[in-house]
Amino acid sequence: MAAEEDIHTNDGTIDFGNKPAVKKETGTWKACPYILGNECCERLAYYGINTNLVNYLRFELNQGNVQAVNNVTNWSGTCYVMPLIGAFLADAYLGRYWTIASFSIIYVIGMTILTMSASVHGLKPLCDKRNVCHPTGLQIAVFFVGLYLIALGTGGIKPCVSSFGADQFDDYDEAEKKKKSSFFNWFYFSINIGALVAASCLVWIQTNVGWGWGFGIPAVAMAIAVVSFFAGSRLYRYQKPGGSPLTRICQSLLYETADAEFAVIGSHKLDHTKQLSFLDKAAVETPSDCVKGSVNAWRLCTVTQVEEFKSIIRLLPIWAIGIVFSAVYSQMGTLFVLQGNTMDLHIDNSFEIPSASLSLFDTISVIFWVPIYDRLIVPLARKFTGHKNGFTQLQRIAIGLVISIFAMLTAGTLELVRLREVKKHNYYELKHIPMSIFWQVPQYFIIGCAEVFTFIGQLEFFYEQAPDAMRSLCSALSLTTAALGNYLSTLLVNIVTDFSTRHGKPGWIPDNLNYGNLHYFFWLLALLSVLNLGVYLMVARCYTYKKLVVSSH
Repeated sequence: MAAEEDIHTNDGTIDFGNKPAVKKETGTWKACPYILGNECCERLAYYGINTNLVNYLRFELNQGNVQAVNNVTNWSGTCYVMPLIGAFLADAYLGRYWTIASFSIIYVIGMTILTMSASVHGLKPLCDKRNVCHPTGLQIAVFFVGLYLIALGTGGIKPCVSSFGADQFDDYDEAEKKKKSSFFNWFYFSINIGALVAASCLVWIQTNVGWGWGFGIPAVAMAIAVVSFFAGSRLYRYQKPGGSPLTRICQSLLYETADAEFAVIGSHKLDHTKQLSFLDKAAVETPSDCVKGSVNAWRLCTVTQVEEFKSIIRLLPIWAIGIVFSAVYSQMGTLFVLQGNTMDLHIDNSFEIPSASLSLFDTISVIFWVPIYDRLIVPLARKFTGHKNGFTQLQRIAIGLVISIFAMLTAGTLELVRLREVKKHNYYELKHIPMSIFWQVPQYFIIGCAEVFTFIGQLEFFYEQAPDAMRSLCSALSLTTAALGNYLSTLLVNIVTDFSTRHGKPGWIPDNLNYGNLHYFFWLLALLSVLNLGVYLMVARCYTYKKLVVSSH
């Protein structure tokens, strides 16, 4: 029996042939390169669209600043809401592997339509001699169909890839479990390699060669992502779908209408916790729970099912805290780019850097900080905290929230300095004031540092604290903070535009930012981030981590 346990995984994973997964032949870092390669190429495709999208909408589709910013954040938000669909299908029916495969096809179709909208005659907007474009209703419709098919495709993939990668490490094998934390670091590292190529090469191609090539190359990258994913099929470990997570939740909820006052019985995979004890009666057996000698699942839940539901409830406050952070992060693809458009883009007399390419400094920051965190900060912190990962996941998230405040303060201060230069030299009608765009580097770099702490910590936290049968769903839940953060940004932009443009004033975010007060918006986000941090610290102190019952095999 012991020899059998050493051969096969203990977490119930199977191989490509539906047999128990053999440790030495499947999973761990043997399988991960294919998953990381897939994620790198998929993110290259996504950021190849997202990074410079505000400029495409602004100039190719001839939209104003506020409309373009809101369209970007609305689309980005949709990209991070759609994971709920993919996660539900993965956990309940298809499994993570086939969900990724299916939605990848939708993704490629969307990329193809988007490329056609920017390159095929009749679908591509025509521009006059002044380079002012005049898109037709059909051209706009085709563009947005492609764009939102991409949102559906990435939404189906996104919650599954990180969970599928983590599935390659056995939770009941201490040696493998220790490697899982490193996997999340390198998973995020691979994301940013793709983002680095997108922010540098692809943005330059879109700006200087053409949008057809600029969208076509990401489409090819997405096709490569699909090939990379399928190439590792025989090395992967697969978790079987655990049934509808909504059914499990509903079973816990419905029993709350019953009257029961007995002790909780049974020992299951999740140990009983004292928090939210009013839910415990769903796991208490009464005579009415049995029908003809068998237990009615809609009348009686196991302790594990009740604890799964508790786990979801405990995650929600932590989840909500991520919304403001995501609103801060979303500024990189919108207002940071528009701010950069007003500055001197020259590196020397002959070469201009597109403003959207400055996001590569966010990517460089992540690529710099991930190995520093993994190899230096964690071992150093471990000596002081005694925690195997240096910091708990909640502590790691908190550090990132603090850093994000400084990103907004830095962006606001730069804009204030820029506007003083405009006022001092009467640069109001100047398209690019003589102030280098590289003054934006610190705000991008600081956000990158915050990402390494908060986003990666959040990714690992939601996977570890999720019930086994709901891991894709909980990964999707963590991604919806990005969705709601983008929607929050849209809401804030609309609110400040409404009140700041009264009585004929240009407002905080006019089409000509030289007449605006963009720094007020950045400082508003900094203030919201401070309040958000205060709430987070109170919530995190009360959080109870999930308790696993050690299984005897």
